[in-house]
Amino acid sequence: MQGETIPSHQAMMDLARAEARLPRWMLGLGTAATLAGGVLEGPRFAAGLALGAALALVNYRWLHQAIVTLASAGQARVPRLMVAKFALRYPLAIAGLYVFYKTGWLPMTAVAAGLFVPVAGVLAEAIVQLASGWRATEN
Repeated sequence: MQGETIPSHQAMMDLARAEARLPRWMLGLGTAATLAGGVLEGPRFAAGLALGAALALVNYRWLHQAIVTLASAGQARVPRLMVAKFALRYPLAIAGLYVFYKTGWLPMTAVAAGLFVPVAGVLAEAIVQLASGWRATEN
């Protein structure tokens, strides 16, 4: 296609490094939010944040595994377990949220806030990428 460029080796390496950093950002920010929630709101709130963050991290991992498997599968069959994980991600998350909503075991707002940990991780990585780009253009 006209106007399309092939990514350079350096760009692909930068992307691979960013992809590797994302789960670390998510884990670090989830841990920080849980600690802050425990100090500011108490242990039940911290447990809700931790549960929401854990659900979000499992969801991200399953999605990442599914995409990598599908991208590398070519014409081969995709493993059934991978299809099941992909298909069950949201129903399992919704069912878990429903249980906590109905029972009130943990504050629903804390669980919901924990689900946004991947968004915070992506934003943190975006800031790193922007800063890296600005440094590269200054040199």
